[in-house]
Amino acid sequence: MSELAEQWSLSERSRPPLLGELVERIDEALATARASEAAVMTVGAAALDAAEQAKRAAELAERASEAIGAAGERTSAPPAPPTAPSFGGRAARGMAATPAARPEPGELGDFNARADRVAERLQRLQTAPLSA
Repeated sequence: MSELAEQWSLSERSRPPLLGELVERIDEALATARASEAAVMTVGAAALDAAEQAKRAAELAERASEAIGAAGERTSAPPAPPTAPSFGGRAARGMAATPAARPEPGELGDFNARADRVAERLQRLQTAPLSA
């Protein structure tokens, strides 16, 4: 090789990849992208299915709780006094477990009131006769 050719020659490390190597890299990247897309679709479908099942379970639990509450109101036995702490923590502090005892403002108060109602329903469920 002449001196001029050597000046313009690139070393092995600084040479760009050949076209065939670039095609192989692109094919590998496409395969990886397609596999990732399939995995994401599978996980997404599973998440949507789990959310739907959780929604159905919550609806069924609420209906069952309401049915037991209605059945408990029809019985002549008075409901048992609350023994477990409410979700708002009022019963644990020795205060009445009803939401009217100490209203809390905002969304937290609404959440606590609903949690207390659910806890009361569950307590009635524990004392309800099994023949219903």
